[in-house]
Amino acid sequence: MIIQELLDIYTSCTLCPRACRVDRTKGELGYCRLPAGIFMDCSLAHHGEEPPLSGTRGAGTIFLSSCNLRCIYCQNYQISHSEQGRELTVLQLAHVMLDLQKNGCHNIEPVTPTPQMPLVMEALCMARAQGLTIPLVYNCSGYENPDIIRFLDSMVDIYLPDFKYGLNQDAELFSGAPDYPRFAIESIREMVRQVGCDLNVEEGVATRGIIIRHLVLPGRLENSREALRILKNEISTSVSISLMSQYTPTEQIKSHAQLGRRITSAEYSQILDYALDLGFENLFIQDVNDDDLTPDFDRANPFGS
Repeated sequence: MIIQELLDIYTSCTLCPRACRVDRTKGELGYCRLPAGIFMDCSLAHHGEEPPLSGTRGAGTIFLSSCNLRCIYCQNYQISHSEQGRELTVLQLAHVMLDLQKNGCHNIEPVTPTPQMPLVMEALCMARAQGLTIPLVYNCSGYENPDIIRFLDSMVDIYLPDFKYGLNQDAELFSGAPDYPRFAIESIREMVRQVGCDLNVEEGVATRGIIIRHLVLPGRLENSREALRILKNEISTSVSISLMSQYTPTEQIKSHAQLGRRITSAEYSQILDYALDLGFENLFIQDVNDDDLTPDFDRANPFGS
């Protein structure tokens, strides 16, 4: 019943806050430029996620085409800024999920599923009926419609949203979404209602809960501070925060006056110190080497300590 309600949304699409209201079942295209279909770039065992998601055998990551946010600095722009990809049926996507489980992955992690969410959830239900038992990780940009997130209650095990912006002006400037903070925090609040604020970990692998990601942008430290303040006031300082340092200017943004450089170790340290001063208890952090573009995840406070 819920799946059919989600599929019906394609006829007047409001899957994200942009609410294009196009009929994607008739080939009408909104902001994401996708019809009512499944378009996948690739699937793989991903070992670069936060440690409880990657574990020892990798997260079962499914990179889906396009995105409803399309940040100008996107670190994954080759996929998220493209509507191209292998078109799959629901049954084929279910088999992708089952193959990832068969290959030992700890979870199934669709990346930017929002524009394709109804069919992704239909595939999930089909895969679970055929023996899928590992958790579903919902990896999204945070720019979500909270009314749509409510449909996912009992279907998602682990939420992995971004909370990119605390400042409306940065959200408008870099993602064309000035209402991002309001929609993101309302959606995260609903995610927490569904799965709780704590991250449940068994034998080093997450089974349920939420991790909120925040990418620190160069020179935009007040945006990061405001994002952390909002999370403290609206969610909790016990929620797991992944404070990401890996921002690297892509080719098309290298000449940008503000975003044309990486963040420095000093900038990242300022935001990390601020998060600790606010009282955040569970942080995933990354080392910053000003000469190295490949930071590694580390843990500030191991869960259970």
